[in-house]
Amino acid sequence: MQRLLAAAAPQLGERQHDAVVALAREVLAEERVRIANGAEPRGLAVLAAQLVASAAPTADGGLVRVLNATGVILHTNLGRAPWPTAAIEAAGQAAAGYGLLELDRATGRRGPRMPLVEALLTALTGAEAALVVTNNAAAVALAVGLAGRGGRVVVGRGELVEIGGGVRIPEIVRRAGARLVEVGTTNRTRLADYEEALADGRARLVLRVHASNFRMEGFVEGVATADLAALAHEREAWLVEDLGSGALLDTASFGLAHEPTPMESLAAGADLVTFSGDKLLGGPQAGLIVGRAALIARLRRDPLARAMRSDKTVSAALAATLELYRTGQAVQAIPVWRMIAVTAAALRERARAAGGAVSGAIAGTVDAHAGSDAERNAARGARRGDTVEAVPIRSAVGGGALPGTTLPSWGLRIRPASGGADALLARLRAGHPCVVGRIDDGAVLLDLRTVEAGSDAVLIAAVIAALRSMPAA
Repeated sequence: MQRLLAAAAPQLGERQHDAVVALAREVLAEERVRIANGAEPRGLAVLAAQLVASAAPTADGGLVRVLNATGVILHTNLGRAPWPTAAIEAAGQAAAGYGLLELDRATGRRGPRMPLVEALLTALTGAEAALVVTNNAAAVALAVGLAGRGGRVVVGRGELVEIGGGVRIPEIVRRAGARLVEVGTTNRTRLADYEEALADGRARLVLRVHASNFRMEGFVEGVATADLAALAHEREAWLVEDLGSGALLDTASFGLAHEPTPMESLAAGADLVTFSGDKLLGGPQAGLIVGRAALIARLRRDPLARAMRSDKTVSAALAATLELYRTGQAVQAIPVWRMIAVTAAALRERARAAGGAVSGAIAGTVDAHAGSDAERNAARGARRGDTVEAVPIRSAVGGGALPGTTLPSWGLRIRPASGGADALLARLRAGHPCVVGRIDDGAVLLDLRTVEAGSDAVLIAAVIAALRSMPAA
């Protein structure tokens, strides 16, 4: 350990000692595993270089930049919605210095926190008031807390869903200190089921959960929001509707199924509506609550609201994203909506151009540094067995939005001459940039719907490099 630290010290400079020691332990532990598996021991200089590399600051903060070629627009494992340029710039400005986060400019006294975000939300949804928290799960938990400690929350059994990461609606209700009252059956819930649960007046809140990440078909029955809201109000209870993705645009106009909007839920009588900022809204991760001013005021006073509030960079990015909706620029300026709106014809032309570029490169050219003429000719011949073609495929919205609904798309189908599709996909992930695609019928599929048009050249280069790194047939 001491020899390794001493060898790396000149290049490490002034760094926190404990952090460097921890990294050195990791380097040595990795080396012991290598040796135990039969590898030759590496010299002190090599281990010192590895330690220095491990201690180097990363420009990406540890989050590797990815070209998403999966065709899933809101890919949860890849960070869901990419931000619009306006949101990126707004977050950068907020992070770079001080701002009037909670200071009234006119009076110089403490004021509301980021009032522009809430003003935009109320203007866009027609709500009386709005509140922003860290994510939609937090929004639901905060809203359910209106039932009070031990208060009853009525939920249809078909809506007791798991919303991702193993988090389930019953657990959220229990953690909020409320008592869950289940009504109906998994596939059929009627208004009479809610009437029975609300009859004695002890239930203060009805929670409606949009089945955003699954779909039931066949012998199913539910209750319209307007009917449920009318019943809840008749029994002096509140209706909270969790929409999950929460689109502010009509998804049906883009050839998709209709996704309920916050505007529709509020118009139907819901008292509070919760939805996400980083799904179909297309902005940063946030939980958005819109609805009646009196209830929002109660939520704002809840001590948990402070624990769940978003920071200044997220608030600034969210305001910039919402402004794009207000000014009618959402489809052009928000990446999620650009990906949804792009036509199959445009994707077909891009796919054909990209496929032609890759095919030409692997069939007709070889790296000039590949070795002798004979070696380059052999490499060229090996690559001729790879097949790359533009093909029609289907894209998904993802992120728990519009399950089972897909969009027509185009992409590249790649069958390597040797090594197999799994190996090629692994090489694409390990490349620079990291390219994530999918496998279908023994071939790698790269869907261009989720790759911005300006990144086609980068994708082409990454595919060529990955194919050239595959073993010869």
